[in-house]
Amino acid sequence: MTEEHTPQQNEQRTASSNKGSGIKLVAPARASERAGEIKFVDMPRERSDRLDVLVLNPPSPDGDLFLRDIARVGRRTRDGIIWPQTALAQIGAVVQEAGYTVDVIDAIGLGMTWEQFESYMLKHKPRYMIIHATAPTLTNDMRTTFVGKSVGTISMAIGTHVTPMSRETLESYPSLDVVIRGEPELSILDVIKTIDRKVEADQALDTVSVGNPDLTAPWRKLPFPDASYLTTRGRFLGINPALVSTALRETKGIAFRDMHGQVQINPDRPFIENLDDLPIPLHDKLPWQKYKVPIIGGPYTFVLTSRGCPAGCRYCIKHVTYQSSVRHRSPDHVLKEMYMLKKMGMNHIHFEADLFTVKQDFVYDLCNTIIKDGLQLRWSCNSRVDFVDEEQLRLMKKAGCFMIAWGLESGSEQVLKRARKGTTTKRIHETISASNRAGIMNWGYFIIGLPGETVETIRQTIDISKKLPLDIALFHIATPYPGTPFYYEAVQNGWIQMDRWEDYDMYNHTVLNYPDLSSADLEYWARRAAREWSLRPGPIKTFLKGAANLDTLGQLWQIGTNHIRWMGGSLTKVQT
Repeated sequence: MTEEHTPQQNEQRTASSNKGSGIKLVAPARASERAGEIKFVDMPRERSDRLDVLVLNPPSPDGDLFLRDIARVGRRTRDGIIWPQTALAQIGAVVQEAGYTVDVIDAIGLGMTWEQFESYMLKHKPRYMIIHATAPTLTNDMRTTFVGKSVGTISMAIGTHVTPMSRETLESYPSLDVVIRGEPELSILDVIKTIDRKVEADQALDTVSVGNPDLTAPWRKLPFPDASYLTTRGRFLGINPALVSTALRETKGIAFRDMHGQVQINPDRPFIENLDDLPIPLHDKLPWQKYKVPIIGGPYTFVLTSRGCPAGCRYCIKHVTYQSSVRHRSPDHVLKEMYMLKKMGMNHIHFEADLFTVKQDFVYDLCNTIIKDGLQLRWSCNSRVDFVDEEQLRLMKKAGCFMIAWGLESGSEQVLKRARKGTTTKRIHETISASNRAGIMNWGYFIIGLPGETVETIRQTIDISKKLPLDIALFHIATPYPGTPFYYEAVQNGWIQMDRWEDYDMYNHTVLNYPDLSSADLEYWARRAAREWSLRPGPIKTFLKGAANLDTLGQLWQIGTNHIRWMGGSLTKVQT
């Protein structure tokens, strides 16, 4: 695997201002620098009956539920969680505000099959398609680009995998046209507007001859009986690849193929400086009634509060997404979205952020604004134990916070220090206890298999998980995702053992293989940790707490049994 520069490592940073969208940009690493302006000149273009832009969470490879987000990595879920696609709705809102017709399809939430997706593509023939791609589902996700190519769609991939692995992805999947690297919204809009301007200037629509019978051959079993469905006046509905490569030579924040078919990685695009400049996500285009999570039930959704985290955890995917500089929305802007969701019928939300409590003033302002306005919405968030205090926790509870997801990771001081977690087990005990006293439920995330892990340190993690007042505990296997410092350390030491990207799965499989802890050892200890934690009276109490949020006892039983499976698989195979 070839090492690819992350946005943080790219030295060709510039800062600029996007006049066409009115959104100010800030360089990823140095917010004080400014450069020229990106000027979008909207050219008049003839509207067709084709959809302009499809923003897509691709169908599942096997019908199972997958959790994925453009700032998170996908994984298979055993607990019935359906993850809100607010980030895709945000992209859709930016593109729609620019005057394009947009559809946002969450195929996972909708339960959309591949046959249904292919029929959708045949009917709407989107000119552009943005797909979220992750390592555990990569080949499956790229299948969408093949279907897209057959109806003349220009496809773009976003996410935490394709950003650091832009070259490898484009070289492996020739049906993919563009990789969007890092923060996606303005790069996507820039690609669309730049290509459209080039098409209008060159009058180059419908310029590619059909010439590929394989796309329409009956043995493909796709819903395209003959080439007439794909063409207009004997021409393919797409745009000449040479025109695309010419148009995108100076577009920041992307990777694509040049005139010679070679992958070109352009300089990074500066980050959006003021998140209030982004329009409210198109929540109404999502199947929000189906979004659910254990304990809460449903529906619920995500509300973005900030991007970026100053912590230095070596395993965190933030190294390839929003990095260390933190940008917040204003409390009033967040409240506006909350009122809209409440009006839609939402009663639960999760404040989505790399670290919700990163800025104390923001948390106080938001909580006081919610209390003052009397908005009755229950909400959860994520936090670190070293970025919150007891007074703040009490205010959060008063403002509607009912649960916090904590990144605890390990019960070993040695492992925490090596991972640069920046906290201690003493602080973990103090903060989780304070949250419990404030009446907030605690969801603890632990990682089995970080560098320096031993059987002894794993036992320390299991022990602390059982001593803490946690309502839910989740045990991941450590995963060295491309672009993180952990990944480069694992590559250098030969710790990664894999045949394909789909082997990246935090629950079912691990690509890690340490000299003293094999992949089988890590998988065993992750299962054992989950079983030891869950087979106690406390977790049963948690299920009963959730009964009030469920319509029937049957629902409670379903979530409870799913939770036990999620925590440890077969209960009859516990080893001692």
